[in-house]
Amino acid sequence: MKTISTTLINKQQIISRRKWKIEEYLQLARGVDPDDSARRAVKKIYNSRETSSEEDLQLAREEQLRRPAARERIPREEVDPEGSTRRAVRDCRMKKPAFPRKAHTGDGVSDAIDGVLWEGIVPSVQYSWRMLRRMINLDLGAEPFGHLGFTGKDLCVGMANIDIEGILKDLPSDGRLPKTKIVCTLGPASRSVPMLEKLLRAGMNVARFNFSHGTHEYHQETLDNLNIAMHNTQILCAVMLDTKGPEIRTGFLKDGKPIKLTEGQEISVTTDYSIKGDENTISMSYKKLPVDLKPGNTILCADGTITLTVLSCDPSAGTVRCRCENTAMLGERKNVNLPGIVVDLPTLTDKDKEDILGWGVPNKIDMIALSFVRKGSDLVTVRQVLGSHAKQIKLMSKVENQEGVINFDEILRETDSFMVARGDLGMEIPVEKIFLAQKMMIYKCNLAGKPVVTATQMLESMIKSPRPTRAEATDVANAVLDGTDCVMLSGESAAGAYPELAVKIMARICIEAESSLDYDAIFKHMIKSAPLPMTPLESLASSAVRTANKAKAALIVVLTRGGTTAKLVAKYRPAVPILSVVVPSLTTDSFDWSVSDETPARHSLTYRGLIPLLAEGSAKATETESTDMILEAALKSAVDRKLCKPGDAVVALHRIGIASVIKICIVK
Repeated sequence: MKTISTTLINKQQIISRRKWKIEEYLQLARGVDPDDSARRAVKKIYNSRETSSEEDLQLAREEQLRRPAARERIPREEVDPEGSTRRAVRDCRMKKPAFPRKAHTGDGVSDAIDGVLWEGIVPSVQYSWRMLRRMINLDLGAEPFGHLGFTGKDLCVGMANIDIEGILKDLPSDGRLPKTKIVCTLGPASRSVPMLEKLLRAGMNVARFNFSHGTHEYHQETLDNLNIAMHNTQILCAVMLDTKGPEIRTGFLKDGKPIKLTEGQEISVTTDYSIKGDENTISMSYKKLPVDLKPGNTILCADGTITLTVLSCDPSAGTVRCRCENTAMLGERKNVNLPGIVVDLPTLTDKDKEDILGWGVPNKIDMIALSFVRKGSDLVTVRQVLGSHAKQIKLMSKVENQEGVINFDEILRETDSFMVARGDLGMEIPVEKIFLAQKMMIYKCNLAGKPVVTATQMLESMIKSPRPTRAEATDVANAVLDGTDCVMLSGESAAGAYPELAVKIMARICIEAESSLDYDAIFKHMIKSAPLPMTPLESLASSAVRTANKAKAALIVVLTRGGTTAKLVAKYRPAVPILSVVVPSLTTDSFDWSVSDETPARHSLTYRGLIPLLAEGSAKATETESTDMILEAALKSAVDRKLCKPGDAVVALHRIGIASVIKICIVK
């Protein structure tokens, strides 16, 4: 198929070329219509029209208006006794309504092609028409999307269902929380017990402890306050340790004063970190800087506010000669990025190991966010460091450079969850490609059933302002439409003036975005993309979601011990919440007996739509009696939480003996 230039995407130009375009388009239907009858019929219709393009469109509109809005469907036997709709196109065309023109996403390609061909297409060639539209769109979008392994259509897996009424109508303010989870970074503005209680009630699901700042004692005090707040509110919250990770920073300056770098100025960069810099020489902490860099490479300093171009490298002297590309002030200890350069730094630094083993493991944290993960083997190394604690503590990978993007599939196989950390990533890849990287990562995480967090500057202006910018509000909503499981607040909650308000506004945006999703379409897409054969557990989980959709259930209740079943249900994105009831189990290592704790419940707090509930142990005589009792208590709790009401249908998924059961309960 010839490449269609994007400059031709308008109706008038395509209509003026309709004769050769239609012939080209109709060739795509040969696999559907071997005997040519549909192509001949449509071709005859359009070749017989020799009017101008404007008259052609007007004629098409008038002809459609003359047709009845709805006609009685003619049995196929009356139209085509031999059973081939394709061979009877000319006979049935005037008896059956034309293939209806559907609402599209607004792309010029679809509308332009529809404007030419839709009048002659009948239901018998519906498949070839859809195939044609898909191939044309892919032909135009192959260059930006093809190399990532997914199509432009896949980017819209959220398939927003938007109408004017939905824009103007306010959602009910019944105090409900969004399905999308909210991660809050704790800091000076949010570490007190009263503020933590407010954040929990506003919708905080995960507390992030940023170990780039603060001491172990500082973070321990914050964690103790969080435990008190959880006890007071009876709201569960997961704990995330975010490692500092390997980093490159500029060194100290003479007298500690910032220096001014001017555009066009040449400056030397040394790897001797003991040197105090000035306008002529600065130091950086990466010893292999002169070895890894080449003339023409770029160095970004201070969050990208300063750009240096490499002129020459001297590995023996440990220096790099650079030219400054813009005028700016440089302070001490500013971060450095090397776009496109594979740096030889470990994923876990000595400080990271000390933070994890000296603070995280003793405090039984739930997850570790690993900074600057570059390949799958990085995660294997971290699990070896964790040792016996590797099962209890989940690993969340942060891809923040080009190497990590290239090895994304390898990382995804090894990680438990993922964070789209757009800060450093935005300086490692072109800024215009960040949206594409975000959509690709979220999409692949959704298919893998692994939770994904979208982070960095989501409501940045709320550090000082009580209202976010319109761009920020749209950014949060688009992340939800993309399929993210969690959205994250950084400085907004750690050091902002309105931490509680930021959480509330983020929750409202998420609820609004979630209400615009076409959950049936998402479910069908996930089923179509699922690997075959499905595992028995995944087949069961997807069946529970299908049952809930068909029965218009208000809630899905899953009784689980480790949380795996509930997480698989969440993968298929039901339109209703999922109450994950974690049933305690008795475990032993041959020496000690213990009862499972709330760790599986807290791990559920990174999955969209999952609401964990801790069940009490039961001393009932039979497993059936115990299950019925727990299910009854779960439904009562769901009513109290306003997740459902008496008379609603609820889908329950649980085990009885070795059998798994899906049943529909009516709330009493």
